[in-house]
Amino acid sequence: MQALLLTPDQPDVIRVINDHTEPTPADGEVLIRVTLAGICATDLEIAKGYMGFTGIPGHEFVGIVERGPAELLNQRVVGEINCPCNACELCRAGLGNHCPNRTVLGIAGRDGAFAEYLNLPAANCHVVPTHLSDEQAVLTELLAAAVHVVDACTLTPDMRVTVLGAGRLGLLCAAAVAAHGPRPCVVDRNANRLKLARQWGLDTIPLDQLDRQPNQDVVVECTGSSAGLALAIELTRPAGTIVLKTTSADRADIDLAPIVIHELRIVGNRCGPFAAALDLLARDRVCVTDLISATYPLSQGADAFAAARQPDHLKILIRPGES
Repeated sequence: MQALLLTPDQPDVIRVINDHTEPTPADGEVLIRVTLAGICATDLEIAKGYMGFTGIPGHEFVGIVERGPAELLNQRVVGEINCPCNACELCRAGLGNHCPNRTVLGIAGRDGAFAEYLNLPAANCHVVPTHLSDEQAVLTELLAAAVHVVDACTLTPDMRVTVLGAGRLGLLCAAAVAAHGPRPCVVDRNANRLKLARQWGLDTIPLDQLDRQPNQDVVVECTGSSAGLALAIELTRPAGTIVLKTTSADRADIDLAPIVIHELRIVGNRCGPFAAALDLLARDRVCVTDLISATYPLSQGADAFAAARQPDHLKILIRPGES
């Protein structure tokens, strides 16, 4: 099968392989034919060496189950990316996403979605409502991560919430917050991205016009930079909450004193609930297709990654089976 590959000898080079072995599902797994996949910020960081991953990257996908249990066979599905052992203490406590023995699709120990086929536990699969397009469904994982912001803090309509970064994740985080009451303000330096946020009915402010006062109840940091974290600390009121949403291969050099002095609560926030994300999509509460900049065939995977690194592009998709 055709696949994009990161190899140990050149971990920062995306290669297109045309004769990669098709995966064979283990017990409890399904074989999925990938119809569409998305490049996210984590994939770009992995291509820079994050997690030391080698193999087939990619974890945002929609596809058709071609081998598996009867209830999933021939169904169009999306899939949760963490594959826990289901036996350790954390798994038994319902924290499988943090299982120390887990593999993670396209990120750690498991080949991912930038290929014609992938394997995933059947328990990880969610059937996509028939009226949703592949272009909507492929963004389920990203929207689920955004919805998880709501789980990190108790939101009320009168809360002051700022989202730093108007990239794909930042925009979806702001939309998820807005769907649960508060009216967030999105901060970015990119005028085009702020324009899209306004089209979604969100408040915006350019970074260079931001009033840097510590008066926000919640700041959602979606820039993935040390400067973004420093700004989040600066904007958050005493005893307020900072939600960190992005992973980065870079190391942050941060003054921790204000966190202690102002008793700030910093919450790491990663994967989220697929069922809630699919519900938002099914009810047309978030227009995720507005984020799509371009779609590339799998054979042009290196070009797709290059495009995804451009700041004017939001979401680049990869479609297997096209030349």
